[in-house]
Amino acid sequence: MAELTIDAVVFDVLGTLVDEPAGLRAGISAFARASALEAAPGTERLLLLWQRHIEREQRRIVDGDRPYLPSDALDREAAEAVARAAGAEDPAAVADPDAVESLARAARRLPPWPDTVAGLARLAGRFPLIGLSNASRTALLELNAHAGLRWHQALSAEDARTYKPDPAVYRLAVTVAGLPPERLLMVAAHAWDLRGAQALGLRTAYVARPVGDPPTSSDRFDLYAEDLADLAGQLGVS
Repeated sequence: MAELTIDAVVFDVLGTLVDEPAGLRAGISAFARASALEAAPGTERLLLLWQRHIEREQRRIVDGDRPYLPSDALDREAAEAVARAAGAEDPAAVADPDAVESLARAARRLPPWPDTVAGLARLAGRFPLIGLSNASRTALLELNAHAGLRWHQALSAEDARTYKPDPAVYRLAVTVAGLPPERLLMVAAHAWDLRGAQALGLRTAYVARPVGDPPTSSDRFDLYAEDLADLAGQLGVS
């Protein structure tokens, strides 16, 4: 730890601090009930459809194959795709636009992991905390409020008009902190996210989550933590 000198901590939000699949499952289940879609495909199949749509479209935007759209618009597209798939086996089913809109907003109603709120409060007593999310500014506001997340600053990829792992998103945190990249610690449950931060010179900490992207044998992150309590301990925060 002697060689790791950190002046601020940057957190990914989706998947790292909030249980994104759990929130989306709840939204999909509520949509199916509200729409009386008895023959709807399983929730897990619809969840995978949502996740693949978001991942694919964000990647297209990062690669320059599609103009930038904020996460709200992509969530609406995903919700419409899920609604179509849910009603595919019921020709008489017509999705209520209000129900689809409510489904899209499920992406903002995500529960925190059990250690998240206490872990952030503990770390906030020692370090400036910066949230850095692919969620839009509006979505991030609702996410923070719903999950009770504590920040000193919350940054949206919308300000860079692209998505992680584009370097422009991580640069937002570097600019706001006013520090050299190596004095910032990027915390995420996704190895791909940490690689993106690492490429810009940030230090990195992997936090294990059931829904994350685990490191490969070739990854070399600065810290590996079981949860936020473990991370705080490794950073010397009592």
